[in-house]
Amino acid sequence: MSKTGIIGAGLGGLAAACTLAARGHKVTVFEKNAWLGGKAALLEEDGYRFDMGPTILTMPRVLERVFAEAGKDMSDYLDLVRLDPQWRCFYEDGSVLDLSQDPEAMKRTLADFAPGDVQGYDDFLKVAKRLSDVSDRFFFWKSVEDLKDTMNMRENMSLDTLRDVLALRMPRTVSEQIGRSVKDTRVAQMLEHFIQYVGSSPLASPAVLCGIAQMQVGEGVWYPMGGTRAVPLALQRLAEELGVEFRTGVDVERIETDQGRATALVTAHGERIAFDRIVSNMDSVRTYRELVGGDAWRDFEKSRKREAACSGVVLYLGLDREYEHLAHHNFVFSRDPEEEFHAIYDKGEPAPDPTAYLAAPARTEKGVAPEGGEALYVLVHTPYLREGHDWSQMLPQYRRTILDKLARTGGMPDLEERIVVERTLTPQDIHDRYKVLNGAIYGLASHGRMMGAFKPGNRSRQVRDLYLAGGSAHPGPGMPMALMSGWIAADTLDKDATSNAAAVAAQ
Repeated sequence: MSKTGIIGAGLGGLAAACTLAARGHKVTVFEKNAWLGGKAALLEEDGYRFDMGPTILTMPRVLERVFAEAGKDMSDYLDLVRLDPQWRCFYEDGSVLDLSQDPEAMKRTLADFAPGDVQGYDDFLKVAKRLSDVSDRFFFWKSVEDLKDTMNMRENMSLDTLRDVLALRMPRTVSEQIGRSVKDTRVAQMLEHFIQYVGSSPLASPAVLCGIAQMQVGEGVWYPMGGTRAVPLALQRLAEELGVEFRTGVDVERIETDQGRATALVTAHGERIAFDRIVSNMDSVRTYRELVGGDAWRDFEKSRKREAACSGVVLYLGLDREYEHLAHHNFVFSRDPEEEFHAIYDKGEPAPDPTAYLAAPARTEKGVAPEGGEALYVLVHTPYLREGHDWSQMLPQYRRTILDKLARTGGMPDLEERIVVERTLTPQDIHDRYKVLNGAIYGLASHGRMMGAFKPGNRSRQVRDLYLAGGSAHPGPGMPMALMSGWIAADTLDKDATSNAAAVAAQ
């Protein structure tokens, strides 16, 4: 089979490597950092352990599919624990709402919390399930770049297909779709935050992305024992068993092309390595702009306007006490979501009163902190890097904003005096560390009622034998989607290689 080079060992790159190696391809992975896993990195200090990047795992079936490619059982590599509640929500008015995995339990909770929305919540989940089902059939598990890739209307036109198209709610935004079912502003704010998995505004993202709610509520929230860092470690182990070669500390500087086809990688040290096919797990925009260039970059750039998704500030706080009122996953919500989203996505400035996501994994795994302590992960979304954003100057003041928010709305008035270990990650740090676009955590924004859900396809339209994986390629960001992108890139490459080999044999 083909000799394949993979740029980047993030989750998408690892999933692609495992899938390709399981199908008989010779795979070499190049990673500029010293570790594998990309943003799914680890921070350890003075007995505290923090997942540095993603902390929420949903849709474990995607991971199961990658392991199944090699005939392996995922449970032999990972120990997953299902969490309930999935989230705990804290509001400015002092109210608290748990998002339960059991729909009937959730209805009972809402009967007390927002009795007028019990039926509306149920109606919303039915819409979300329909959207998720349509996505599974037409959007996931194959390379998609625009509407014409989703379905062949001439071959598949039927009343059922028409119903599926109408189910996509294309003229609506996420916020508008939620507003049709749910009236309580607190419940709506909780549901709108599913779109934060893709780092975009619910006021500007297409309603089809409401299907994310089904992917979580319907399939559960899971915690890998050892933290989400356990996921790339498990994939690394599988890849090595399959013969994948990893080259860490090697920065790829250029994808060499010949007559429109990717043929080799050139490293920052000047080494040239020829490959039959190449997968880039680097940001898709930066792949074309910095690694390919030329006509391919110009064609990609003009094909569609692409904007970075949001970035964020992360505080890693080792505390000398536990906060028993926290769940494993928590949202401390802003006082005004429209003000928050307008600041981040329209004005390009940090929100004056932000929503803070908190992971408190000691609820599930005590070993993340010394006894009686807490390893608190705090993420606040911010705009992607704009001209004039100097986070070395902006961080101290915004840190104060975040800690004040947690003290006031999150029920942690003594938080600052309990900190014994503190580390931070800013948009500039994220930009420099992971070679993403303008410090974006979630690749490209999903804005636009019609085309917002579409990302660059996994099979490049500009360069033959180049494939894309990761959060800035189809189907988008988040742990399951990044993993799926890697599988799709590998599956597409494998089918192309098989088809090409068959054509050559027939000559």
